[in-house]
Amino acid sequence: MAASSMVFSSWQFILVYLPIVVLIYFLMNHLRWITAGKAWLVVASLFFYSYWDTKHLPLILGSIFVNFAIGTYLAKSHGPLPGDTGRLNHGISRKMVLAAGIAANLVLLGYYKYTNFLLDNVNALLGTAHTVPQIVLPLAISFFTFTQIVYLVDSYRGETAKYGILNYSLFVTFFPHLIAGPIVHHQQIMPQFDSRWTLMLRKSNLLKGLFIFGIGLFKKVVIADNFAVWADAGFDGGQSLGFFAAWATSLAYTFQLYFDFSGYCDMAIGASLLFNISLPINFNSPYKALNIQDFWRRWHITLSSFLRDYLYIPLGGNRSSEYQTYLNIFITFVLGGLWHGATWMFVIWGAMHGAALGVHRLWKKWGRPMPAALAWLLTFVFVNVAWVFFRAKTLEDAARVLHGMVDFRSIAGTSLPSAPTSDFAWGGWLSDVLLQYLPVGLVGHVPAYLAIAFAFIVVRQKNSIEIASASLGSAKLVCGVVIFSLAMYAMLATTSSVFLYFNF
Repeated sequence: MAASSMVFSSWQFILVYLPIVVLIYFLMNHLRWITAGKAWLVVASLFFYSYWDTKHLPLILGSIFVNFAIGTYLAKSHGPLPGDTGRLNHGISRKMVLAAGIAANLVLLGYYKYTNFLLDNVNALLGTAHTVPQIVLPLAISFFTFTQIVYLVDSYRGETAKYGILNYSLFVTFFPHLIAGPIVHHQQIMPQFDSRWTLMLRKSNLLKGLFIFGIGLFKKVVIADNFAVWADAGFDGGQSLGFFAAWATSLAYTFQLYFDFSGYCDMAIGASLLFNISLPINFNSPYKALNIQDFWRRWHITLSSFLRDYLYIPLGGNRSSEYQTYLNIFITFVLGGLWHGATWMFVIWGAMHGAALGVHRLWKKWGRPMPAALAWLLTFVFVNVAWVFFRAKTLEDAARVLHGMVDFRSIAGTSLPSAPTSDFAWGGWLSDVLLQYLPVGLVGHVPAYLAIAFAFIVVRQKNSIEIASASLGSAKLVCGVVIFSLAMYAMLATTSSVFLYFNF
């Protein structure tokens, strides 16, 4: 990976890359060099991708050309002749070609993402010591693989014959969605590349895009990166955690991930709008959900749709027996967990959500509605607990955090001499005052709990897309400028971490 990665929340991206790409693209369109403008976006997107690590550039290029060739072959052979039997020349079944294309994508993904995981488990099971050279996971391979699998399936259905290699390359590589999604469908984005409406710079989209981008940047560098400090200290510190420390740790990560992913989604949508391209909404206030099914309709929406359409339904969905339906849900979410990373922690996280969706389905069949406040609380607490496994590097780390979350004796049992003095350095004399009224464990984590309280308030408000969908009056624009300025200051004053979903 490049020594200085160009994430959305870096000065290289905001102050250099993005303005240059936008200006040259619309200049080319103004000169009626429409094809050159698309080619420029492809080259700029590949530069953005290879800025991280040039050695994986041939991989994504090869993936694009091979998938386009297979997709074109499938689309153009889609039942055009009377009496078509669904077979290509030389008697090759179209289904076989589709299966081979999907298998090639999955083998590529599996090799890079799961080889080490599988080998480690084989060695543990059989007591062997097989090794392979360390395989470095190519950036965004999960996202561009799933995007192209969807394209192959739709090509088999005859829906993609009209697309050329340039539009397809832009569809796969368009930099706002390339690194961490959303997982785009060709019908959502490719027609926009051919629309005359998108060719010229539009003030309304420019303002809206910058407004949404600024909110996303603020979420990332001001909120998420500060929560990361408390989350990392608790999960990676190795020390035992009392009740207040454990809840501060788990909730800090719960909100770090929320504002990190929400911030990225906002920045992706905002950057795309500068080119008059609307990306699908991928994040819709999931912590407002009143049940786990509603949560998955709001969190990583495009991944949820992919798992539903291309895994759950092909497995049989709810068309089989009741038992098979629950099994299909469970398998879908276990594999969804494994998609996020090759560790048993992600498998456990996926299994927990699969089981929770099964329980939710049973509850709905029982027909006993739950009060909204209780429904929200149960959903949020479950999601928070599940995130512990998602974040923890080992089962021992997860158990350490979870044990602390139910260590009720430590609420009042922590003595001042046993508490680290560094926990109270934040408040100086104020810490001494608070220690007279509050439990020792709570005083040491007051800053974290104040930030968590702030986060609870924020996530109950309208999200950025809802705010920007209405007219952007002068008051909103002024607020947007202030938020963007604060975020830029925070970005330039600190070293921003990579977006969490870049790891998946």
